[in-house]
Amino acid sequence: MSEMSDYKRVCEQAARAGGAVLLDWAGRFAVREKGPANLVTEADLESQEIIRKTVLDAFPEHGFLAEEDAFVASRDRGLRWIVDPLDGTTNYVHGVPGFVVSIALVQEDRVLVGVIYDPSRNECYLAAAGEGAFLDGRRLRVSAVESLSQALVGESFPPGVKRDDPEIRQSIEVLVRCQGTRRTGSTALNLCYVAAGRFDAYWTLSTHPWDVAAGVLMVQEAGGVVSDLGGGPFDLNRPRPLAVSTSALGRELEGLFRQTLG
Repeated sequence: MSEMSDYKRVCEQAARAGGAVLLDWAGRFAVREKGPANLVTEADLESQEIIRKTVLDAFPEHGFLAEEDAFVASRDRGLRWIVDPLDGTTNYVHGVPGFVVSIALVQEDRVLVGVIYDPSRNECYLAAAGEGAFLDGRRLRVSAVESLSQALVGESFPPGVKRDDPEIRQSIEVLVRCQGTRRTGSTALNLCYVAAGRFDAYWTLSTHPWDVAAGVLMVQEAGGVVSDLGGGPFDLNRPRPLAVSTSALGRELEGLFRQTLG
């Protein structure tokens, strides 16, 4: 079996294991705040631990970076796992579908494999560099939408969003020009929906590498375009992704956001 096949197998195994933990904990956990409107639960931590054990048992020389203050340095070609054990925590806490496990294997700044598992819907998204993106074995393809007026756009806001934050101004400008906007409550899920053609675009200013690493690869391998919100190439170390189905739609949104950003 090839090295990439091993990476994909272990990545999916870890994501499903983390998702099973989330379902098992649903409705019986305590909650504490990491910050205003930013929640963490025992479920996050147990999901993260089973993911860490799964990937590092299989690849003990790899590094590990996760949302809940977990870090292990890489001793193998810069390979490291970047993990969000529960993206969509507020949905999860309130019993709302729309929470996922997101896992990516990265070498330096290149994402090799990404899996995003939605346990409430039992949907597993998988992408590998150069091999395409899939939902439960079915190949994904972004939509062909080229105009904002025809687009359904995903959006998200940071915890503790304020009235004058740029995301609010951007949201208003997009809302009055597009077919509709949606908030799933999960950055990773928004990116999956762009890859699957359910959304035509998604953007966010407030995110972290573990939120987007797997989802960005998903969009790219489904034929979409991901750039930095301010223009230029996407940077995983400073993630402000604009993910779109087509370059034409991306140019329209980039122009709009240049106005609202300054």
